[in-house]
Amino acid sequence: MSLLLLLFDLIGTFVFALSGGTLAVRYRLDFFGVLVLSCAAAVSGGLARDVLIGAQPPAALADWRYLATAMLAGVVTFYRHEAIERMRNPVQIFDGAGLALFAVLGTGKALDFGLSPFAATLLGMLSGIGGGVARDVLVARTPVVLQAELYAVAALAGGGVVALADVFALPRTPAMAFGALVCFGLRYMAIRHGWHLPAARLPEDRG
Repeated sequence: MSLLLLLFDLIGTFVFALSGGTLAVRYRLDFFGVLVLSCAAAVSGGLARDVLIGAQPPAALADWRYLATAMLAGVVTFYRHEAIERMRNPVQIFDGAGLALFAVLGTGKALDFGLSPFAATLLGMLSGIGGGVARDVLVARTPVVLQAELYAVAALAGGGVVALADVFALPRTPAMAFGALVCFGLRYMAIRHGWHLPAARLPEDRG
């Protein structure tokens, strides 16, 4: 079970790093910049989660495989970005996959550290959105989570599935798989069909 969770964690790290690397290439950063953005997108959310729940040292720093996986994704993106770009909306799709995996894994880890289901869901959301926020801030772009498209809400939904399963003593692994599907599905539909929360409007916007 622990090996399976590690595998999913590394997959989430890789796909988030791809989103960071792809955005770095789009902003024409150099090789070092691509690696930095890949690592920031991949591990920032997990670092914040581990610091808040007292998991010391954070997994991303204690286990070399996380940063190695993130840098591998950065190298792949730097040299094969054209192939990645040929995929439809690559940054958003990779980001959605990473969001889903990190949201459910972060919720599960928070529950293991004794947090309440509600607090664990919030930590799962932080795990999911932290990397995307760090990635966007580094290129001076408004973070996706602060814009109208469903993002944090999708992470909350995915983490909420895991938390509810814990409340009702249901098996963790199927709940995490279903929660990841719920999160990714919401994010994908938001991208595809423009689903969003109501956005703030100024008086001149109404006129």
